[in-house]
Amino acid sequence: MSLPHAILTALVEKPSSGLELTRRFDRSIGYFWSATHQQIYRELGKLEAQGLIRALPDQQPARGQKKSYEVLPAGRAELSRWTATPQDPKPLRDTMLLRLRAAAVVGTAGVEADLRRHLELHERQLAEYEEIERRDFPPGRDSPEDRLRHLVLRAGIDLETFWTQWLVHALAEFAELPGDEPA
Repeated sequence: MSLPHAILTALVEKPSSGLELTRRFDRSIGYFWSATHQQIYRELGKLEAQGLIRALPDQQPARGQKKSYEVLPAGRAELSRWTATPQDPKPLRDTMLLRLRAAAVVGTAGVEADLRRHLELHERQLAEYEEIERRDFPPGRDSPEDRLRHLVLRAGIDLETFWTQWLVHALAEFAELPGDEPA
């Protein structure tokens, strides 16, 4: 399971409260590994119980105040172990592709409009990633940490580029299909 490792990564980068972590997931890590606020808070409790993180000692909060966490040596060791462990790629599971397969036998009603909507969403995400790249990775920013972070962003850019190109191709195919009949 990778959520604990995503949280450990975020905390190694910067000790944070649960609220700060959820905001960081919404702004960065969440682009490639999503988690709900509840999942993050639940996982923080588990990581603390396992001795991988701890609340910052100088910040023992009173009721209603936020508790900030830092990674302990055992947490860093776990993150290093996990990073070094080989993992196989995950198979592609995309609902749109399954829906197209089903449309081949039951008809295409509603699918073309959703392809257009998906294209718009992917174009927006691509534009957002490209803006992050312009803002956060100007020429000359080439420390090893920046290069690896940029590599993750490039994966997002390349993936969104793939989807926008594929959706344009799919819509061109739809334009040539006869009516709403099963294939």
